[in-house]
Order: sequence, then C-alpha cells, then structure tokens
Amino acid sequence: MGLSADSFQSIRFSSPHRLLEVDRLMALAASVGAAGAHGGMTEIDFDWARRTRRMKEELDMYVEIQTFLPREDPAVFEHAVKVAKEAGASSLRVVCLLGRRYEMFDSLAAWKEAVASFHRQIETAVPIVERHKMRLGIENHKDWRVDEQVKLLEQYSSEYVGVSLDTGNNLSVLDDPMETVEKLAPYTFNVHFKDMGVEETPTGFHLSEVPLGDGMLDLKRMVETIQRARPDVHFSLEMITRDPLNVPCVTDRYWSTFGDVCGLALAQTLQRVRDYRPSRPLPTIAGLSFDERYALERALVTRSIDYACEHLGLGV
Repeated sequence: MGLSADSFQSIRFSSPHRLLEVDRLMALAASVGAAGAHGGMTEIDFDWARRTRRMKEELDMYVEIQTFLPREDPAVFEHAVKVAKEAGASSLRVVCLLGRRYEMFDSLAAWKEAVASFHRQIETAVPIVERHKMRLGIENHKDWRVDEQVKLLEQYSSEYVGVSLDTGNNLSVLDDPMETVEKLAPYTFNVHFKDMGVEETPTGFHLSEVPLGDGMLDLKRMVETIQRARPDVHFSLEMITRDPLNVPCVTDRYWSTFGDVCGLALAQTLQRVRDYRPSRPLPTIAGLSFDERYALERALVTRSIDYACEHLGLGV
C-alpha cells in the first residue's frame, strides 16, 4: 500500500499550487514505509518526468499521477499524459467535479448542465489516452452515484477509461459503500483506500476519514473484492486529517439534484450512521499549528499502514 497526496494535506495546502507533487510524496512514502505514491505534478515537463522516474526506480515504488480532464486546449491534456507516462505512471486519476455535488448545485437543471460538460471533457480525453495507452481513472468524487458512474463507463467502453475508486466517498451520496466497491471494482485502475467514521447531526451526518480499522467499512471484504476483479491494482492510503465534513442529507438543497433517489437510500444511510459506534472521537484539526497537524497526520498514517499490513495483507 502506498500514499495518496491528501494523506498530508498540511503540506499539500501550504504549497504554492496546493498540490503535493508525486516526487515529494515518494519521499514521504519512504519515510513512513509505504510502497508508492499517488500524487500530482506541477512541473509538467520531461526533465521533471525523467527525474521522477529515476527516483521511482531507486525507491522501487509505483507512481500514479493526478491531473485534470481536458479543458479549452486538448493539447495541454495530451502533454500531461505524455509527461506522466515518461515519469513511469501506471495510471492517471482525474475528477469531474472539484467540489461536492450537494454543495455546488441547487437544482437538477444545473447538475445536468455540469454533466453535459463532463461528457464533453471525457469525449475529448478518450482518444488521447487510447493513443498513448495510458489508463485514466475517473474518481467517484462525491459527484456521481454508483449506478450513474457505471452507466458512464459503459457508455465509453474503453479499456483505458475506468475508475479511481474511493472506498468511502459514496456514503455522502447515499450509496452503500460495499455495493459501490462491488460495482466499480471491475473498472478500477487505482484506489484511494480509506475507512470512514460518521456522526449523526440535526441536518444529516458528519463524515470523516479515520485510521484504517477504526471506521464503519468492511475493509477486508473491500480489498478481496477489488483484488479479485483487478489483481494488479495499487491501494493508496487516503487518510485525510481534517475537520468532519457535513452531509446535510435531510435538507431541501441537498435533494435538489437527486430527483430519482428513493427514500430507502436515505433511510439505509441514516441507519448505518446510527449503527456506527466510534471507538474514538472523529479527528479534528481546529486550532492546530502546522507542526501539530503534520505530526497528527503522520501518526494516523502510520497507524493505518500498520493495520493494513497486519490485518489486510497489504504489506509493502
């Protein structure tokens, strides 16, 4: 198991580009005993790529790179694909939406307009990643519900377009986490691996990443399901240390983009929340200095790596 960039948000958000470059992330991964890096790139040039590949080979790590779907100029995206390939990346990760569906839209029409834009970007990306034989994983990023994402993948039906599978995000859109993994595993190119803690609130629930083994997810079954479908996939820990996220799933605005979701999904999600009994309070960072936040991140990352090695068969 390796690391995703958001496992060290203190460093990521203090950088000028608000990205944690994959080469810097490899150094962090080596320091905590992780096996690879799933991070960004800010120097999108071939000199950087060659340096990164040398570092990857010296550390004997895997590399997966986060980038963006094509916008105005497809050549920019194609250049990023070439640089990522030269750096030794086995796959890419992109998101359609940079925020959360239920926070960014207040009508179904606005969501559908955004979906049309996503499709234009994906349509542009498909021939490029096919030409360069680079696997492109689209993350389930608190935007698509699982059946919507499966439909999208079936529509494009390319061996180079699949999923960057986040094991916890779909809780926020009222999907069953295990069902999400089962449905997306066959399409998975890379994994943001996490456990989740929850806490009921008057408007819905709080959602937090917690150290592996402390949360509500059936991690062992998830690992087995993904490995059975995609034996070569890498698991990158995404232990995000932050204040809990608010999922206001019993408010009118939340439901404005979920017109086809039945009440059963809400009832089952709230029951999962009520059934969860946390062994510790959800992590928070309010009031912490940079050094305190970084120390807490390292402690929670290390606990998660130890758990993955001891209980999940994800040793380096």
